[in-house]
Amino acid sequence: MTLSVDVYWSFRSPYSYLATPRLVELAARYDLEVRVRVVYPIAVRIPDFFATVNPLWPPYLVADCKRLAEFHGVPFAWPRPDPVVQKLRDDRLVTASEQPYIFRLTRLGQLASEHGRGLPLIDEVSRLIWGGNVDGWNEGNHLAEAVARAGLDLSELDPIVEAEGERLEAAIQGNQRDHEAAGHWGVPTCVFEDEPFFGQDRLDLLLWRMQQRGLAER
Repeated sequence: MTLSVDVYWSFRSPYSYLATPRLVELAARYDLEVRVRVVYPIAVRIPDFFATVNPLWPPYLVADCKRLAEFHGVPFAWPRPDPVVQKLRDDRLVTASEQPYIFRLTRLGQLASEHGRGLPLIDEVSRLIWGGNVDGWNEGNHLAEAVARAGLDLSELDPIVEAEGERLEAAIQGNQRDHEAAGHWGVPTCVFEDEPFFGQDRLDLLLWRMQQRGLAER
């Protein structure tokens, strides 16, 4: 019997990126459907979040992500450009009103999920954004090539993103409501049989629970 898990995931979350290769491995090894439910980053959902958070947290987050990436053998560098544009206000980061990247990315993620390619798309695009291999992931053909590696065509998806923006936005907002209803607000959060598993460090626990429920290897 195929089991399924919902994964609430953000393009601006380094922890989401770091979890993705292991989610891909789970889907390849086990009889498991990974349903990607993209959400907006907390910096978009709560624009003043980083202006109010403890100032020690952002530098710790960066150091922790670098350490985790080294531990898991995953390339990592802070994106250039950042998917969420922020500016300094009183020495604290706040989210800018103009956001040229995150809405397009998130709607592409939603559209890919609707086409059954959500996991390949977030895998390839997050590697592009967070892998540190290119300057300007948004420039040239980088994004189109990443989308193609996921089995989709960016030139076909972008017009749909424009034409069906309101519908896609409603779907993303639905993901966010379901995310909170499942019992958490952070990403990545995996939800299996109504039980939330928050964080890239809970994937082993998620696997244990699914194996209890009969998860079988392919």
